Amino acid sequence: MIYKEFVVRTGSGMEYEDVVRHFSNTRDSTFPITLVAIENGECLGTVSIIENDLKVRDMYKPWLASLYMKPDSRSRGIGQKLVAITIGVVKELGFNELYLRTEDTSEYYRNRGWIYVETVSDDKYEKIDVFKIKCI
Repeated sequence: MIYKEFVVRTGSGMEYEDVVRHFSNTRDSTFPITLVAIENGECLGTVSIIENDLKVRDMYKPWLASLYMKPDSRSRGIGQKLVAITIGVVKELGFNELYLRTEDTSEYYRNRGWIYVETVSDDKYEKIDVFKIKCI
């Protein structure tokens, strides 16, 4: 699911084996951390915590990234539970805030208590909204 949504869909050119290798080699570092929602042995969605998701704003750390729910698992509150657990993990790691970037879902996060920080651009996107949430 991660490969289809974040590699194939974006046209990044990474191979499936590269994605598997990336996640297999992350056990000895703090980031990335990937949480997976599973029900009856089926993966319903994922979310990751990464050190940085926006090179032009490397002073913000850490970041919520790659939140994805299978279409038939949406609107059940599972994604919100994944995000809540993610905030708890970030707090346990000693961080007070968690950041995210979005190109097209600002209202979704605004409606869930995320605080708008700024709009920036990078070499791929003209408009990237940055949000944060307190880890309390």
